[in-house]
Amino acid sequence: MQFYNYIGGQWRPSASGKTFLNINPADTSDIIGEFPQSTDSDVRIAAEAAREAYKTWRLVPAPKRGDLLRKAGQILAARKDELACEMTREMGKVFAETKGDVQEAIDTAYYAATEGRRLFGYTVPSELPNKFAMSIRQPIGVAGCITPWNFPLAIPSWKIFPALLCGNTVVFKPAMDTPKTAHTFVEILIEAGIPEGVINLVHGGDEAGKAVVADPNIQLISFTGSSETGKIVAQHCAAQHKRVSLEMGGKNAVILMDDADLQLALEGVVWGAFGTTGQRCTATSRLLLHEKIHDKFVEMLIRRVERLRIGNGNDAGVDMGPVINAEQMQRILDYIELGKQEGATCIIGGTRLTENGLAKGFFVAPTIFTNVKPEYRIAQEEIFGPVLSVLKFNTFEEAVKILNGVRYGLSSSLYTHNINLAFRAIRDFEAGITYINAPTIGAEAHLPFGGVKETGNGHREGGWQVYDFFSETKTVYVDFSGALQRAQIDNYDK
Repeated sequence: MQFYNYIGGQWRPSASGKTFLNINPADTSDIIGEFPQSTDSDVRIAAEAAREAYKTWRLVPAPKRGDLLRKAGQILAARKDELACEMTREMGKVFAETKGDVQEAIDTAYYAATEGRRLFGYTVPSELPNKFAMSIRQPIGVAGCITPWNFPLAIPSWKIFPALLCGNTVVFKPAMDTPKTAHTFVEILIEAGIPEGVINLVHGGDEAGKAVVADPNIQLISFTGSSETGKIVAQHCAAQHKRVSLEMGGKNAVILMDDADLQLALEGVVWGAFGTTGQRCTATSRLLLHEKIHDKFVEMLIRRVERLRIGNGNDAGVDMGPVINAEQMQRILDYIELGKQEGATCIIGGTRLTENGLAKGFFVAPTIFTNVKPEYRIAQEEIFGPVLSVLKFNTFEEAVKILNGVRYGLSSSLYTHNINLAFRAIRDFEAGITYINAPTIGAEAHLPFGGVKETGNGHREGGWQVYDFFSETKTVYVDFSGALQRAQIDNYDK
């Protein structure tokens, strides 16, 4: 089936005429569709259309913009199972998880709708008599939203709903691995009543992404992807004085103290490490075990992982699906070999799975390494796959040092019954998110999401803070004294 870009209210092919195929990662014989390979020309036209639509969209009252987003949420809710099945076919994670992906977009839509009646500014007293002082929130212009494939509906909703609610228009460049979900999302926005030119969809790869970042009609960029690409995006945005939000990689750790509820921790670690086939920026990729419970928990972990069922995510009873594509599968397998070479012990998994009908897909066995040292690359670098590195520690202080000893700082977790250690973790973990007695995954739509160090650049997605990113603060003074009053002049000698 042929699909197109959506620019200025029209579905149209790329100016280049080139296309790419969207393939089911669980079965490479299943072709989902053919999509346009866009160029800078397509992005330029989309940005111009968005800039023109901004002139009228910014004047629509924010509560009315919120009403349209609420309607989009209602459509998403009505089509949840259909969208989840489509998403699993496109990117592989199991049906229960893609239903959660849709639900997150629904939650984000409803939350955005309520923010349309808030978008708070401040009123404050002036230092001068008969003068009123306040701040208000205003839109910025055209937002370029560049999104990944692992949450192909939830993450676009995190960006696009707040951008539209604040009065911006959007040029949306989704990942090449999940264009069908992006197409359906835009169709839903159109059905909800978003006007022509307000939302624009441009498919493609690096050329399209670079063009979105570079286009002068796009005033702000919201990017989710690797830290390496994020650095390049930030440099280009800095040169153009563009506002930019970066949500990048993670190397997240769970710490298990010797007083932890091991059964609770077991389910959390397995979910955090192997949910979404480990393809989350918040995935549990490091497990730090107190030496007193290390051997016991490793045995529990092996027995639990052996029971995981691997297969097509739309099949009943499957716990873990494929990785996204052949390139990522090879990257994961290369890291597994590297871990062995570094001296770590692969205690389970470590191979591509091809038996029992899996040969046509990109399936990697759930993999666990023990005897991992903090300096090993498998303990330092983001693998983005079903690979868990287990490290042993003696004291809480040692564990914190190991947890913080990476260049990322997204999510973190501590399992313990010690309330004092819990609060020390909240204070001392260098991460944007900390869980106590829960895994490193499970962010909620109404709370800020993002990290520190090379995970982000200080902005947050989700919650109330994302609305600060997509809006500009204007300070307003109203002087009704009828005379010239000079603020910031020394008036105290009068």
